[in-house]
Amino acid sequence: MTEAAQVLDRVSSLLAAVALDGMVAFDDSALLEITREIEQVGRLTDALRALAAAEVDERSRYELGQAGLAQRLGETRGMHLIEKLTLVSQREASRRVKLGRAIRARACLDGQVLPADYPLVSAAVISGRLGVDAASAIIHALDQAAQRHATLERLEVAEATLAEDGLTLPADLLAVRARVWREVLDPDGAEPRDEVLRTRRAFWIGREENGLTRFGGHADPTNAALLKAALAERAGPNVIPRFLDAQDAPADAESLTGAARDPRTLEQKQFDVVMGLLTAGLRSSEGEPGSMRSVTTVVAVIKLSDLENGTGVGWLDDVDEPVSSATVRELACDGGVKVLTVGSNGEVLNLGRTQRLFSRHQRLALAAVDGGCVWNGCHAPPSWCHAHHVKEFGQGGLTDVDNGVLLCPEHHHLLHASGYQMKMINGRPWLLAPVWLDPDQTWQRVGKSRVLMVA
Repeated sequence: MTEAAQVLDRVSSLLAAVALDGMVAFDDSALLEITREIEQVGRLTDALRALAAAEVDERSRYELGQAGLAQRLGETRGMHLIEKLTLVSQREASRRVKLGRAIRARACLDGQVLPADYPLVSAAVISGRLGVDAASAIIHALDQAAQRHATLERLEVAEATLAEDGLTLPADLLAVRARVWREVLDPDGAEPRDEVLRTRRAFWIGREENGLTRFGGHADPTNAALLKAALAERAGPNVIPRFLDAQDAPADAESLTGAARDPRTLEQKQFDVVMGLLTAGLRSSEGEPGSMRSVTTVVAVIKLSDLENGTGVGWLDDVDEPVSSATVRELACDGGVKVLTVGSNGEVLNLGRTQRLFSRHQRLALAAVDGGCVWNGCHAPPSWCHAHHVKEFGQGGLTDVDNGVLLCPEHHHLLHASGYQMKMINGRPWLLAPVWLDPDQTWQRVGKSRVLMVA
């Protein structure tokens, strides 16, 4: 057994002992500490998995033929050998190979060692500071930018920024930020990709099996935004049930006071919403060929300068992929999409009113600025959120957009009840965690305004 194998064997034994003891004996503080440490160990393990998979794949290259490692062991490809060795899915084996190839150094025939394709991401992953989900998101976005002829200098700046962001941001939010950088680096803009995605739109319906018919499809960003907005608006928490099937409705109609009393699963509600909207649309257009009323509203957010110059990209509600400014201009003619322009500092509107509750237009502006619940790691869309006064209304805070943020019900309660503090700095919300979570007491900027992620 090699020295490396002996080390891994000892580590495995120690970790197995920790797992056997379980987590019940730890108090809250110790549990949080060990959770962080476990994640660190997991990241190091993931890095080793990716590097090992890439090396197996390298030694199984097609040009090696029967001399390749995989073929010598009866497999056609290195990925299949990894799947057989580790018992992971083929998709996971492929992901490990791709990531490992991007973060490993390469030896040339002359003995020279070439650095990894993305050395900063590689160093962060191998040291356990950056998780594989975050690293894969960065690499995927930068690979796409490189294919679109982004310059090496700008790619290096993007890599450095994203690798640093990945040390503090959740992987999902970092993936959005990586896509923002991809658009900044793309010299041709998003318009060509819009057309490619649109040609791939599809809807299919299968045969009936046991009384049920399967269907599915693929939606381009514009139509995905409309669909997600419709579902979030009508199937979210605290929403009075709509499009409720007669068999699901309680005998006492007055008892339907909120989503908590809705007997349907989320999947059932979403199906009923889609079919309800389809039925409503067909009824509204009856006798009016080619006409259908708008059934929901999506907001497209774009910088005013980009809209005027035909440059940059816009962002649609609850859709991670941006669309070109040309597409936003087209959407501006559609009643189902409202275009909200923002200035270079993200300013939208300030109604200066003194009413207690935020108006519908103010909530639309908050949705554009915040992109949903501002809490890092939360994915609640704008339609699920409460509008919160950062400076409390009772303490003189105005009901203005620059004093408001969107918070889902859970995080709204958490902000009020768990020692968190929030304040606005230059029109953007910042959050301070309690001392027991953040001993250094560092204010963190929150929110997911994708238009402002890159200066």
